[in-house]
Amino acid sequence: METSGSRVAAEPSTELTMSTKVLSISSTAPEADVIARAARVLRSGGLVAFPTETVYGLGAVALNPTAVARIFAAKGRPGDNPLIVHVADATDAERLVGAWPDAAARLTERFWPGPLTLVLPKSRTVPDIVTAGGPTVAVRVPAHPVALALLRAIGLPIAAPSANRSTCLSPTRAEHVLRDLDGRIELVLDAGPTSGGLESTVLDLTTKPPRLLRPGLLPPAEIKAVLGTITRVARGTAEAQEPLPSPGMMARHYAPNARLETVSDDGWGRVQFLCRSGQKVGWLTFATRAEQSLGGLICMVMPRDPIAYAAQLYAVLHALDDHGVERIVAAIPPDTEEWLAVRDRLRRAAFVP
Repeated sequence: METSGSRVAAEPSTELTMSTKVLSISSTAPEADVIARAARVLRSGGLVAFPTETVYGLGAVALNPTAVARIFAAKGRPGDNPLIVHVADATDAERLVGAWPDAAARLTERFWPGPLTLVLPKSRTVPDIVTAGGPTVAVRVPAHPVALALLRAIGLPIAAPSANRSTCLSPTRAEHVLRDLDGRIELVLDAGPTSGGLESTVLDLTTKPPRLLRPGLLPPAEIKAVLGTITRVARGTAEAQEPLPSPGMMARHYAPNARLETVSDDGWGRVQFLCRSGQKVGWLTFATRAEQSLGGLICMVMPRDPIAYAAQLYAVLHALDDHGVERIVAAIPPDTEEWLAVRDRLRRAAFVP
């Protein structure tokens, strides 16, 4: 275990002016003293960013409304966007919900710990701020050893959206967390890059048949193999004036600083036009071109496998932002269920109100 030390934001938040600590921790055998330190921060009402198998999450004790409110403040998150509550096991999840249907039992036995979030009727123990005032709560058991160790050590549910500013790119490394939240939170547990790269799949079990609210790392086909039929919500949000039933449903989300656009072909023509107009361009493509030596172009050749693509997507977009590109052109992946989550993230990132 090493303490990376205190890192102070170059431009401290006007809301919070603390110094964020960064602690290195093993991704496979988390050190007990580091976990204990993080648990103390959480119990005192603090905010801790920690790795999951999907992305880094920003955690607060879910039963402490004041601490949860600090998540919204640190992220600049709208109050109508609910949070996912992370728990150590299915028994802990059952304590937070008003009903535990057979579908929940079957899914959790098959997929927990793992990247599946279930939306269920909430119990009275869950503060309204966690659910954006809605009647349901989103719960999951993460598969990352650090996240599980932290949950077991604290013995309390942890509300944890992704550890980034609202609508911006999710973090897959500790340094991504610091870019957005340094000076706004107390602690980051740095266990290196996350493996999954995209957020969890969110499934609403309060409807019949169940609804896929957010595609994620767990493919719909695997859920259907357990439950049979599921439906999908339209790519948008809940009805106006109603709380969102799940995170990840805003039209614009997961966006880099540079403007991103998706194209149905490989994007080479669009890339040439933008570069020749004097812009610095990032290009997400599936194949290289012999003639692609354009000034101002940074080419990222992406995997043709959807799992590998998902694992790299946010890291690649963070890297393009670091290079200072002004535009990003992304060749849209195939319109198949295996690519559903990647296509969803690219299209939300590209959305222009």
